[in-house]
Amino acid sequence: MLANLLIKPGILKLKEIKIPKPSSGEILVKIKAALTCGTDLKAFKRGHPVMPMPTLFGHEFSGIVEQAGKGAGRFSKGTGIMAVHSAPCGKCFYCKKSLTNLCENIMRTKVLGAFAEYIILPEHVVKHNVFKKPKNLSFAEAAFLEPLSCVMHSIRSAGISRGDTAVIIGAGAIGLLHLMVLNTMGIKTFVIEKLKTRLRKALDERADIAVHPGKQNVCKKIKTFTKGIGADVVFECTGIPEVWEDSIWLVRKGGTIILFGGCKQGTKVTYDAGRIHYDEINLKGVFHYRPSDVSRAFKLLSSRKIKVKGLISGAYSLLNLKAAFDRMASGDGIKYAIIP
Repeated sequence: MLANLLIKPGILKLKEIKIPKPSSGEILVKIKAALTCGTDLKAFKRGHPVMPMPTLFGHEFSGIVEQAGKGAGRFSKGTGIMAVHSAPCGKCFYCKKSLTNLCENIMRTKVLGAFAEYIILPEHVVKHNVFKKPKNLSFAEAAFLEPLSCVMHSIRSAGISRGDTAVIIGAGAIGLLHLMVLNTMGIKTFVIEKLKTRLRKALDERADIAVHPGKQNVCKKIKTFTKGIGADVVFECTGIPEVWEDSIWLVRKGGTIILFGGCKQGTKVTYDAGRIHYDEINLKGVFHYRPSDVSRAFKLLSSRKIKVKGLISGAYSLLNLKAAFDRMASGDGIKYAIIP
């Protein structure tokens, strides 16, 4: 089979490798669509601490079962599936605490290699996080299960409810998925984004307000938007340290800031201690997802209450994967579908 390997930052190689055979409980999936994402882009540009190179990579995908190992019979040959690339072990300290997204083994046992013709899904992933693809979803739309699961975990962690106000910082794929889900919940939304094309996209996706951070007094506009109080929740989706720090001025007293955008390891941020302490600001890091988040994401996609097709900016073959990342690195587009 053909598979893309990340040899070193900026260097990809399309290689012919042996098609793996599924063991007990595993399934071999013929990939029909994979999606680029911000984590892949970071790995492509500078490497990634949990992706030693050279490495297979890509982790947002959907496809058709090519072969099922013993015990994986509910996913027989020819079944269209949508999946995520990880699942908790169910045995470690954090799993026993129901903090399954923090499972001690979840990153070690994750699956990479969606930018290829085939991928093997291990038994624990098949058991928890693989679903039969509804006919009303294209394979490219079904591949949104993984990023949407992350977003569902983020929004669940925020404790937000109908009628609340939310600020979303960053209108890339993750920010726009937050916007789409919040719209289904009756949340008032205020989006901050530097790129004009993404500002327009946020408005197309029914943001109540979308502004450029450098061209308007954002704090003042948010105060007006929230009748002088500040947002109930801020979703930080950029991973820029300065934006992390500035986010505390956008939220109301007792409000919550969800720190979704990951900063580079070792990054230090500084907050105004008085604001955090006296106004009881909640700073909440969020990471990955739990099987319940994946299930909710599957139901939301299947219901078509959100339409993710508009987040796909184009399609490339396995041979032209680098072109997709080059466009992403320049800020052109949101997500690209890679079609084997």
